[in-house]
Amino acid sequence: MSIQAALELIGRGADEILKRDELENRLKIGRPLRIKAGFDPTAPDLHLGHTVLLNKMRQFQDLGHQVIFLIGDFTGMIGDPTGKNVTRKPLTREDVESNARTYADQVFKVLDRERTELRFNSEWFGQMSAADMIKLAAQHTVARMLERDDFAKRYAAQQSIAIHEFLYPLVQGYDSVALKADVELGGTDQKFNLLMGRGLQEHFGQAPQIVLTMPLLEGLDGVQKMSKSLGNYIGINEPAIDMVTKTMKIGDELMWRWIELLSFDIGAAEAVRLNAEVASGALNPRDVKLRLARELTARFHGEPAAEVAIAGWNAAVRGEGDIASLELQDVMVPAEGLRIAQLLVAAGLAPSNSEANRKLKERAVRVDGAVVEDAARVFAPGFEGVLAIGKRNFARVRLITAS
Repeated sequence: MSIQAALELIGRGADEILKRDELENRLKIGRPLRIKAGFDPTAPDLHLGHTVLLNKMRQFQDLGHQVIFLIGDFTGMIGDPTGKNVTRKPLTREDVESNARTYADQVFKVLDRERTELRFNSEWFGQMSAADMIKLAAQHTVARMLERDDFAKRYAAQQSIAIHEFLYPLVQGYDSVALKADVELGGTDQKFNLLMGRGLQEHFGQAPQIVLTMPLLEGLDGVQKMSKSLGNYIGINEPAIDMVTKTMKIGDELMWRWIELLSFDIGAAEAVRLNAEVASGALNPRDVKLRLARELTARFHGEPAAEVAIAGWNAAVRGEGDIASLELQDVMVPAEGLRIAQLLVAAGLAPSNSEANRKLKERAVRVDGAVVEDAARVFAPGFEGVLAIGKRNFARVRLITAS
């Protein structure tokens, strides 16, 4: 691939490349570059928002470069307040170790294991003395720290900023020194920390890293950043049918954003063509979305599971194919059974009994394709069938006795 083509691939979906001319010059050298991205193990499971960086790392791998997946087991115990107006609660060593173990298993669903260094920043910070840390802290001033947006806002509002929070950007920046990174990737909310790495590398006599920031992926609502706390996420370990169903629920405009940031199969030029066909009415956006759902599901569950999930979605939503192709979900219920509203909640199709009852009144609830007329209907252990609310929220369930 030519340097120009490589730059176009690297720049796809990126928010900023600082500095692009430096990246071009390093690509011309011809050696594999060291591409770093750090992840604090704040939760045990990754979601599609996390994979935006992983996808970019995989693109670098496909161009022949070495990527470093850095688990911030040391920084995770400090707590980065990025994007918050309050101090993030630091993790315990037990939390970090438990979450880090699951990360290592999940990332290789995207990254090439053979071209990935899996590192922990406790490797070098665990060897640092208190004096070493103080020397590192001397490389930056309080005034410069207050240039960081969230610090500046909290300081202006007279909200507390703990001293250890000032250490976080320095520690993340020093990671780039320890790893001799050529490029560091991060979300747009990490720009201050990424630039810190450039400054520290220069101080330690290294060529400053190129900084590449990626947008924060909007979640299922199309508004807020994908987040488990907001419930607008798709976890990469979720069942295949859930991954397909949730992807098919996103808005048409959000679909193009997801394609740009998440898809390998639909290149930039093809995305433009598909967008034009949808805009002209020649192509149903549902078909593009289904292609994206198939790709994402195959990436994390394999092609056979993706095809089964797609077939299940087609059967339940479009009435095409065999409903038995839906994955079967066991739901535990009391021996005396549950009323339909309670069952919808137990199956994860409704957040509450009141919401389920509202949908029943709207005649939006179906069992095996038939609208439920009797809200008092009881479903006992042994029942097996497809529950649905509306056209896109469904599950094939088997009721078993709760122990």
